[in-house]
Amino acid sequence: MKQVQISEDLFLSLIKYHILEYYNEEEKIAEGLQQKLDSVINQNLYTKYKTALTEEEKAREEYLDRKGIHSSFQW
Repeated sequence: MKQVQISEDLFLSLIKYHILEYYNEEEKIAEGLQQKLDSVINQNLYTKYKTALTEEEKAREEYLDRKGIHSSFQW
């Protein structure tokens, strides 16, 4: 299983939330985790695109669509 790194700030917020039951940073934690999830998904799509064996694979299009690059700029 792959490992994922998070910022020290997010890690400390998670510790405060789960161990110290300090719930004031829920939005900050949710936002940080969502950003990390988006980053992991984008990296996986990019890796799939770069290692694609055939042109039929749609990983490139998925990656560019997810990044918000208009289809007229895609080649």
